[in-house]
Amino acid sequence: MKSEEANKEIGSRGGRQKSKRPSPQSPLSLIPRGDPTFSNLDNWLEIGKIVAPQGLSGELRVYPVSDFPERFEVPGKRWLLRSGDTEPQPIELLTGRYISNKNLYAIKLAGVENCDQAEALRGCKLMVPASDRPQLGEDEYHVLDLIGLEVFMQASGELVGTVIDIIPAGNDLLEVKLHPSFTTDKGQITNDKKQKTVLIPFVQAIAPVVDLPSGRIEITPPPGLLEINN
Repeated sequence: MKSEEANKEIGSRGGRQKSKRPSPQSPLSLIPRGDPTFSNLDNWLEIGKIVAPQGLSGELRVYPVSDFPERFEVPGKRWLLRSGDTEPQPIELLTGRYISNKNLYAIKLAGVENCDQAEALRGCKLMVPASDRPQLGEDEYHVLDLIGLEVFMQASGELVGTVIDIIPAGNDLLEVKLHPSFTTDKGQITNDKKQKTVLIPFVQAIAPVVDLPSGRIEITPPPGLLEINN
């Protein structure tokens, strides 16, 4: 599943513009969502966050929230959002490569020539315009389109709750805020009335129906899945 999340963007490999629901064995991808701190950022997608310098020559380590490697590997214009700013500034991506086994990219930005300049960018976010959303393939969804969907038990039609977030993991997870009627004492569902959310793997076998026009997801959770989240 691919996706992007300032939305953030997540795609097929690392955020979020699209999210593809995989087979039970395949990993998911996610999409971007808006950063509630800055309402004027609704037209932007966060694709990654600078977490540290990489070496001494000004390269930067970026944690991706996009599943689209081209965001970090293909040279061209990107936008940099500094902490406290409300508007990202254009910057040129010169090179980029994936760091195996670390889920990080090492990138080179124009004008960043040494470790001190790279260190000054720690915590900054890399952005792209929201209009720059890649085309979706079959069984792929923009994360923004999944947030807010209602989740139902397919067999009974019972309302489970509402998707409030997508959690990138080995398989992407739907974070679902439980509907009050679903948190009443139902032994097989939950014995903890204080439980507010559950995490549901976004895979074909468990979420076979995603109906965007109707605003619903239907799930067929295996026995014990919802109790595991307690």
